[in-house]
Amino acid sequence: MGHPFPIREIARQAGLSEATVDRVLNGRGGVRESTAREVRQAIADLDRQRTQVRLVGRTFMVDIVMQAPERFTTAIRAALEAELPSLRPAVLRSRFHFRETGPAGELVRTLDGIARRGSQGVILKAPDVPEVTAAVGRLEAAGVPVVTLVTDLPASARRAYVGIDDRAAGATAAYLMGQWLGERPGNILTSLSSGFFRNEEEREMGFRSAMRARHPERTLVEIAEGQGLDATQYDLVRAALERDPDIRAVYSIGGGNIATLRAFDDLGRDCAVFVAHDLDHDNTRLLREHRLSAVLHHDLRQDVREACHTVMRAHDALPPAGPTLPSAIQVVTPYNMPPQAAV
Repeated sequence: MGHPFPIREIARQAGLSEATVDRVLNGRGGVRESTAREVRQAIADLDRQRTQVRLVGRTFMVDIVMQAPERFTTAIRAALEAELPSLRPAVLRSRFHFRETGPAGELVRTLDGIARRGSQGVILKAPDVPEVTAAVGRLEAAGVPVVTLVTDLPASARRAYVGIDDRAAGATAAYLMGQWLGERPGNILTSLSSGFFRNEEEREMGFRSAMRARHPERTLVEIAEGQGLDATQYDLVRAALERDPDIRAVYSIGGGNIATLRAFDDLGRDCAVFVAHDLDHDNTRLLREHRLSAVLHHDLRQDVREACHTVMRAHDALPPAGPTLPSAIQVVTPYNMPPQAAV
């Protein structure tokens, strides 16, 4: 396994002991395949970051912990690595802990492991459940500042939340939906990946409140727990369409939009208006193909940069700043896509 990095640096990146890394690199026995994958991933991360980071000054090791579909964590990784040069004069090293789904206990074990091992900060996207909130408290007690990204844990000891005003985003979606549906009849399908993510809950409340005020005649049909994954989303959407022949539009709060549209197609149903969130790879393609009406987007690079700055401020590496303001909500259509949108 060729590489230019000292064993100590690989061990720090992987969160493993130097002895374990040495056994993996030299092909000795007694190491699980999952551990070997962590070492290979650490080397790949170091190699990517080495080509972008040419900074001098203080070094921060930050852990990025996220429960989200791969399309979103890939966008977060790309946003962070694109922002590394802007963090001068600091050097930021990142360890990634990504998973698409799973019990909260596994996420808690990851967070507790970081608390024991040590870190300069944690950037976290996690469900808003008591055990995760408690784990954040243990991290802060261990001197590890936590910043929630995209979705908040407001009852936790986290330092700040970075992201959009999700209730305003949901109300924006309702406004667009009402304008575009006009006088046409039809019910609206609202789709959440999980009821445990605070951002999705806030979006749903904003959407429902605005629709109730402006279009009380519309029926909203909710599905949830598809985890934003196409494999589970398809069955949920198809079942909803089969139960309700009047569904004509979709507000996708949690993703899985390829599967949602496939369910419409397979039943020969038309989706008149489709509003979604985030310009990830899937949504960019669907928007270009005019399968989505609009995407509510926010600048992930700006959000990641602000999260890193918050970690640095927690260590007195940057001067204090005022409260973190919500990110701007961009309404993106096929005709005003940002040039950096995923290909």
